[in-house]
Amino acid sequence: MKTSNGINHAEPKILALLNQSNADQVRKSAKIAQSYLNEGEVIATPTDTIYGLACLANNTKAVRQIYQIKGRDFAKPISICVAELQDLHKWSKVTVPEELLEQLLPGPVTLCFERLPCLNPELNPQSNLVGIRIPDYPFIREVCRLTNLPLALTSANVSNTQSALAIGEFSELYPKLSCIFDGGTLGLTETSRQGSTIVDLSKQGYYKIIRPGSAEISTTNKLKQFGLEHDC
Repeated sequence: MKTSNGINHAEPKILALLNQSNADQVRKSAKIAQSYLNEGEVIATPTDTIYGLACLANNTKAVRQIYQIKGRDFAKPISICVAELQDLHKWSKVTVPEELLEQLLPGPVTLCFERLPCLNPELNPQSNLVGIRIPDYPFIREVCRLTNLPLALTSANVSNTQSALAIGEFSELYPKLSCIFDGGTLGLTETSRQGSTIVDLSKQGYYKIIRPGSAEISTTNKLKQFGLEHDC
């Protein structure tokens, strides 16, 4: 049963994600996710770091629903998730060489660039930047391919609480979700719980670490190899 704001107050469907190396299984699960997303629903999904909440970034009602589910301050931006490197150019003004993008993505990194007007203006309306992820996780990338749209993606937890490496860790959100895709326990160490490293690359030739995350050292080393300077 749903309330007038669209939040599901019945138990959500929990679907196990099987072998991520099996393309047919991945695509079958991704099609199910696509059907929920196209209906304006919010789903929970594993990534290469932590579990996340996702919806279509161009669906303003669904984006607002994510904020409500998490109890998140509407002034705090939400990143988007895409499938391929070329997708970054659809939604942002990329300032770094393709060779650097290829070294950083897919992976546990969120890159912030100046947003393009084609991105939903109601997504992070107070910011001229957008954070973009390509998780190194076949399921969520296939979902992006099928929707052919960016997904709004944020951690599956109540704001200011610990991020989740297993679906049981965000069980209090179950009644507010439509479908949960269970990829098992993510990460071999607590490092994964730190989420992606967020880096601002909007200023040509410079980088600024916004959140250290789980890949700060490797990310910083790659940025420096390409001659980028730290923006103080």
